Amino acid sequence: MITKMRKNLIFVALAVTPFCVRAEVYDLPPEGNDVIGALTTITARADDTLLDIARRHGLGYEDIVRANPGVDTWLPGEGTAVTLPTRYILPRGPRRGVVLNLAEYRLYYYPTPEDGQQAVVMTYPISIGRMDWETPLGRTTIVSKVRNPAWYPPESIRAEHAAEGDPLPRVVPAGPQNPLGEYAMRLGLPGYLIHGTNRPAGVGMRVTHGCIRMFPEDIDYLFGRVDVNTAVRIVNEPVKFGWNGDELVIEVHRTLEEAPVEPESGLVPGLEPELVEVAAPVRDAMTALTAQFVLATNERPAELDWDVAETLLRLANGIPTVAGRRIKDAATSAASE
Repeated sequence: MITKMRKNLIFVALAVTPFCVRAEVYDLPPEGNDVIGALTTITARADDTLLDIARRHGLGYEDIVRANPGVDTWLPGEGTAVTLPTRYILPRGPRRGVVLNLAEYRLYYYPTPEDGQQAVVMTYPISIGRMDWETPLGRTTIVSKVRNPAWYPPESIRAEHAAEGDPLPRVVPAGPQNPLGEYAMRLGLPGYLIHGTNRPAGVGMRVTHGCIRMFPEDIDYLFGRVDVNTAVRIVNEPVKFGWNGDELVIEVHRTLEEAPVEPESGLVPGLEPELVEVAAPVRDAMTALTAQFVLATNERPAELDWDVAETLLRLANGIPTVAGRRIKDAATSAASE
């Protein structure tokens, strides 16, 4: 059972790694509010890299690097202040199942709350498909779960490795050489998995053959909590708008080059359509910002500071920032004009 707290940090020591099983669990805000977490700053130790710091705090490569421009990734230096971008705007759409926002390199999981319990959301950094092996957009489900999976690399991947002088066997058994790690959850989109890794340094990057890769400790924690048939929604939202009370907040990430596309059907056969549409490929940040602003203010008018918005587009640092406020007397104002 997940205890009710503003933010739960659950640690379980592992004997084989200096890192811990860390679950970022936040109380789910009420409908109409979309912001969770808090922006914090820590001081780097002498032997830290930004990647070490990121992993300890539930962040990936892109998260930590974009939030700390000018800080050396591999040797930030003892005493250096490092920003932890652990504040998030929830992606638009239903708050259920698993939501993967590719542009954010982040997974959100909304477990079904037990009767009388506070609804929560969990969030983790992920790796996604690289430019020539894009992770597709769409809606699907978890169709199976496997502990200690064997990897059956498809012919396309075997051919790529062979061309690079690194031939792969037809089957890679479970173990330290298996790139799937110790856990895999198969999606209804054929050939795609959410899995662990034997190369955790790549989490938070665009480096996979289309699958979703997680830190070993994160998939270990999540694997037992996500059921088969759980809904999965894969979106590409580099710009997110959200409400925090009467404040309109923007979170901007870099748009993906060679943006992924939605399969022709957008659905796995047999699944019912959602009420929310899957986002179309995004290649222009300003277009995305304008579209998201319209959606966010459709039923709650707001005044946007476009100077702030344009600055955030330029920075694309993933840090949610207040950029507007609700117009409480919008109807009255409109009627008097």
